[in-house]
Amino acid sequence: MSDTLASLRHKIDGAGDLKSVVRSMKALAASSIGQYEKSVLALTDYYRTVELGLAVCLRKHGRADAEQRIQKPAATKTVSAVVFGSDQGLVGQFNDVLADFVVKVLGGLPGEKKVCAVGERIHARLTDAGLAPVGLFAVPTSVNAITPLVGQLLIESEAHHCRGETGQLYLFHNSPRSGATYEPISQHLLPLDAQWGLRLARLPWPTKNLPEVIGDQEQTLSALVREYLFVSLFKACAESLASENASRLAAMQRAEKNIDELVGDLNQQFRRLRQTSIDEELFEVLAGYESLSKEKPRRGMK
Repeated sequence: MSDTLASLRHKIDGAGDLKSVVRSMKALAASSIGQYEKSVLALTDYYRTVELGLAVCLRKHGRADAEQRIQKPAATKTVSAVVFGSDQGLVGQFNDVLADFVVKVLGGLPGEKKVCAVGERIHARLTDAGLAPVGLFAVPTSVNAITPLVGQLLIESEAHHCRGETGQLYLFHNSPRSGATYEPISQHLLPLDAQWGLRLARLPWPTKNLPEVIGDQEQTLSALVREYLFVSLFKACAESLASENASRLAAMQRAEKNIDELVGDLNQQFRRLRQTSIDEELFEVLAGYESLSKEKPRRGMK
């Protein structure tokens, strides 16, 4: 056998060390999933509140006024997209599935494509797919780090708008599902067209007491639209991070299972090789004993 007892012991110890690392990464991923899922859950209520506020503003003067207040979609030559992926590996097909989805959706839209990637891994996947991003942002490592990223994305979007480069804006990210599964989704964020406004204007108010807008309605509407954009980006990023850690947790569980199987095989080889070594030593002792036993009678005859 090519392996020796020392080499097998070294492999078993190395697999044990690797399993400790995998366990640590599992614990970190499980902990991270919790904080991002809680942030998404908390954001859902706030998102609903912003939508209800927009519904009040858009319903104030009826359907015709809502259509005038919201930008009507115009023919555009530029389609912008923000894609939330990952910076780190060990996430299975997380970035591959998302990149394929982005290429498929954007490929069906007319106009020039400008993509901003959040994460080095998704940036590389999109580049390989022939959709090289024009911008790259680091993936947040905590819930508190999401807000600065969203601020940067909003500033970047506003800069494009001031230069007249903003056409349609889409968000792409993986959304968590039951268990450790996820699926890629997209959201048409800009422009805020008449259809979007009418959908909000038709939202039913949760109580019988209808609200009134206090102060300047235009300023209130502008503030709520900014919050809508902010919360949409924040929600997309938080869901992406929850999906990423769920994918990493699943990958670590598979890795732990593979390591356990490998350690089992190595231990079996180690025990078999050790037994073979013991058997060989016993055979040598017996052979030596028999050899000595044959020599003693001959010496006695002399």
